[in-house]
Amino acid sequence: MADIKDRAALKEAVKRRKKEVYTPVVPEQQLGFIHNNVDCIGCRACEMACKDKNGLPPGPRFRRVLYVEGGTYPDVFAYKVNVSCNHCAEPACLPACPTGAIWKRPDNGVVDIDSTLCIGCRRCEAACPYGAPQWDPEAQVVKKCNLCIDELEAGRKPYCVMACMMRVLDVGPIDLLRAKQYPTKAMTASEEAVGAVKGFADPELTRPSIVFVPHSKGKV
Repeated sequence: MADIKDRAALKEAVKRRKKEVYTPVVPEQQLGFIHNNVDCIGCRACEMACKDKNGLPPGPRFRRVLYVEGGTYPDVFAYKVNVSCNHCAEPACLPACPTGAIWKRPDNGVVDIDSTLCIGCRRCEAACPYGAPQWDPEAQVVKKCNLCIDELEAGRKPYCVMACMMRVLDVGPIDLLRAKQYPTKAMTASEEAVGAVKGFADPELTRPSIVFVPHSKGKV
């Protein structure tokens, strides 16, 4: 009986959602991340701090450290790419959610989620090109990084940033982070994820709020 009620509620939510016209939110200020792929040592302290902060069970990871290796001896290379939710200017997960559990904050551009409204359809998970929404098998709902909004509102930085011993991960207004990394370069829509690394989804899909300091072998 519960499943029948859940399906009926989902169908009704989808109908309501289809009647709405999604208009991307233009925040007063867009916050985002910057990560130095070169100096990151892959210690995963950011991953552990994030899981601890959010009480995540084994499996889901809001922040993920990816190891990239390649080349042929003697010209070999290795670097790390640190990713989480990119708090995109045009997030694909937001319009995919039939219940309105995901929204974009108008003051700082953080893409937030109220998992109590999640019905477990996992449409956001399928829509995101960066794997940001994470399925919690114990709670049977989707959860994701909200840039530690409680810490930001208290004047502190996210747990992942504070845990980084190499100081290769930081957060701030994305326009300032881009200008600092590439002070003489005018950004086009396709270049907003500055220094996007190989294998990273096309920035034009969602206009992610992230800047990479890429390894020479990882540049697109």
